[in-house]
Amino acid sequence: MSHTYVVGLMSGTSIDGIDAALVKIKDTQTIVDVDLVHFTSLAYSDDIKVSLLELCYPETSRLDALSRMNMYLGDLFADAAVKVITEAGMCKQDITLIASHGQTIFHQPEKEEMAGKMITSTLQIGDISMIAEKTGITTVGDFRPRDMSAGGQGAPLVPYADYLLFTSKTVGRTLVNIGGIANITILPRKSDADDVIAYDTGPGNMIIDAFVRWATDFKETFDEDGKWAAKGKINVLWLNELLTHDYFHQALPKTTGREQFGTHYAEKLWDDANKYQISHADRIATITELTARTIAEEIKKHATTSDIKEVLISGGGRYNSTLMKRITAHLPAIKVKPTDDYNMDADAKEAIVFALLGYQCYHKRPNNLPSATGASHPVIMGKIAWGS
Repeated sequence: MSHTYVVGLMSGTSIDGIDAALVKIKDTQTIVDVDLVHFTSLAYSDDIKVSLLELCYPETSRLDALSRMNMYLGDLFADAAVKVITEAGMCKQDITLIASHGQTIFHQPEKEEMAGKMITSTLQIGDISMIAEKTGITTVGDFRPRDMSAGGQGAPLVPYADYLLFTSKTVGRTLVNIGGIANITILPRKSDADDVIAYDTGPGNMIIDAFVRWATDFKETFDEDGKWAAKGKINVLWLNELLTHDYFHQALPKTTGREQFGTHYAEKLWDDANKYQISHADRIATITELTARTIAEEIKKHATTSDIKEVLISGGGRYNSTLMKRITAHLPAIKVKPTDDYNMDADAKEAIVFALLGYQCYHKRPNNLPSATGASHPVIMGKIAWGS
């Protein structure tokens, strides 16, 4: 087996910072093995977080700020790549490739009419030319547009790697990632690529984090260990109202993001909770239950037909013990555990996935999963900025 060192870079909808995973990929063309060498993170400053959030909404976004941030983030993503390489005790010359997801600013998977054409669109920033220039390492990025050009939703992309790395001949598995948005990958027992089902279930941590910020006057930014949700009670009437949201009843394939479940939606729910006189702890408990229910109910839909015996969870949401307890309570017949139990660092998982997607692009291999994205055929996602 030959092996290649690749850096994967990921920044998600939570806009916390950049995850960087240095991996060793062993490849026989029929089997691709990915081993994590080192993982690190580079946090965004509070000012950058605010600026990024402003860019995500038409009311506050500016073209000049967007252009500057694209180049600034490219510089910062390069810093994250250098950081993980240095901390691993390696040098740039050891690395064949950097693969960067970038930072999503806008994602519109549903077609809208524009000058007589029906158009979907997506925008991830963090310019790959800047990364390649600063590091001298060939960089792959901007994965989503090619899938969308082939009729897909440009998401979810992680299921491609889930299929390669987690398919089992003995049990069906569901991979769950709980970031700002939660998503699932259904891997039936002995599944082929065409059998894989994957989509976003709805909000993950995004609304929970917003509620905690407002409940604490911004002294806290997330529900550490689920302590707020644990001391609150679920308001069943309000929860049932929340579960009527159109997205939860939308047909597959489907993806979502900040456009549907971001700050504007969270503000509306916060105002509703004020109207209903729901306490801060109770509203956080209820929103946490919304995430748990929408994840668990989607898994249940596939549990029998796909022989699901295990649910493997990654993402920041797995640190919320109340959320984890609620998901487990809704799935009593299924083992729920972190991906760490299967030799996959749950914090590093998405950055590892993009390292693999970039590697496949570099080798001119299709790297989308049409059964998950809805694309009409497999495509090679990614654009390349060559290193020096």
